[in-house]
Amino acid sequence: MSSSAWWRGASIYQIYPRSFADGSGDGTGDLAGIRARLPYLASLGVDAVWFTPWYPSPMDDGGYDVADFRGIDPLFGTLAEAEALIGEAHRHGLRVLVDIVPNHCSDEHPWFRAALAAGPGSPERERFWFRPGRGADGELPPNNWPSRFGGPAWTRVADGEWYLHLYSSRQPDLNWSDPQVRTEFDDVLRFWFDRGVDGFRIDVADGLVKDQALPDVEPGDETPFSAREELHEIYRSWRKIAESYPGDRVLVAEMWLPDAAKAASYLRHDELHSAFNFDYLVCPWEEPEFRAVITQTLANHDAVGAPAAWVLSNHDVTRPVTRYGRKGNTGFDFADRLHGTPVDRALGTRRARAAALLTLALPGAAYVYQGEELGLWEVEDIPAALRQDPVFARTGGTDPGRDGCRVPLPWSGDASPFGFGDGEPWLPQPPEWAAYTVEAQERDPDSMLALYRRALDLRRTHPALGDGSLRWLPAPAGVLAFARDPGFACFVNFGAEPVTLPGEVLLASGPLASGGQLPPDTTAWLS
Repeated sequence: MSSSAWWRGASIYQIYPRSFADGSGDGTGDLAGIRARLPYLASLGVDAVWFTPWYPSPMDDGGYDVADFRGIDPLFGTLAEAEALIGEAHRHGLRVLVDIVPNHCSDEHPWFRAALAAGPGSPERERFWFRPGRGADGELPPNNWPSRFGGPAWTRVADGEWYLHLYSSRQPDLNWSDPQVRTEFDDVLRFWFDRGVDGFRIDVADGLVKDQALPDVEPGDETPFSAREELHEIYRSWRKIAESYPGDRVLVAEMWLPDAAKAASYLRHDELHSAFNFDYLVCPWEEPEFRAVITQTLANHDAVGAPAAWVLSNHDVTRPVTRYGRKGNTGFDFADRLHGTPVDRALGTRRARAAALLTLALPGAAYVYQGEELGLWEVEDIPAALRQDPVFARTGGTDPGRDGCRVPLPWSGDASPFGFGDGEPWLPQPPEWAAYTVEAQERDPDSMLALYRRALDLRRTHPALGDGSLRWLPAPAGVLAFARDPGFACFVNFGAEPVTLPGEVLLASGPLASGGQLPPDTTAWLS
């Protein structure tokens, strides 16, 4: 592992533990499965791994409903196994980031149980957002805030008060104006730093602070509960905790904000280190869109001295092969996942390969979501009875939810469970994945996995890649071209015709056309 500011140019692999590898044979991924697959991650060429929540949880929202921030859910293993995993990852040259969920907890967390028992006006309820309702008998919610998972953001309890939950009703929001909440999360950070983790991905990093007046909102307005100024002080205190530990510990934010410059304002030198670039993730497959997002991202981050963090997918969004293979709209929007619209999977795969090389060539850090390196697609035909995402239930099935990008990985063999484990996987795997297992792709020098390995190796060894800057190059219409010093250029052809390349090709996302030209929907790295 390199030392100084490793996170500025790192390649980081996201693991959804439930779906990565099953070591116990119960059909659910776990820490034993991950530990057995650490050599695969090291051979892939990433610098770090990020684990989505592994804490004790009722699993109403895939573990983001946390009942104990200092433990490991028995579904995944034990705290001792987690400590062993952190040490083994380090010995493989991999740093470790874990999820922290400071906006809410589970309704089974001891604090929330105590709040229900203590009743209105109690100190226990001050840790959450309990309020009387409106209307003649308090039968209406305290305000009109919507849940981001569908439906209202308030649920009434037996004594008549209501509590706030920006997500599932089983995820009560914590009240960050209560000093006990601040102290608790300071201690949680130290608990995991003491166990060797190298950083945290902060869930709903924009949402901790709410307007105390709880005003009604117009549709689409999140200003009373998103990106409030008081957040800066919280993250300055977290930065001090991170910097009190050796070895460049980092804080990475999940912030879905319409104002990219505002998001970057939380990345000043004494606040968060990094934040996912979701404007890039949702970008449709069009050259002007990508150029605009990259240009604006780099400008916003340069203004605060922070590196960008590029991401094509994660456990919440439709996989790139599916998005980019759609006719017409190839972007992503939570409001309409375009579930079930026709997909040209060959086209989507070609574009996903091109997008991978574009992403890994950009200045800053890059994230790879498990299965992205295998070219997996969104599984859209999961039977309703097997879907587990609360989004599906809370919207009455109108939103299919996120299960389709969380299907367990295929490792080997010709039929499910494809080496994922011995038991039936918790979500069904498509039979077509037989051709997309790690085992199958390791035999194919032109596979998506082979492309990722070559690209990640070059990204680690080429002096121009990782942290730094870029300069745009002149290029034909529909072509995105930039140079990075010393001696590197990236060309992406979004157009309809092949284009001539001005240098020696180091790596291309697909076969070149006659005369060495770059075909449509293809990226080339040049020296």
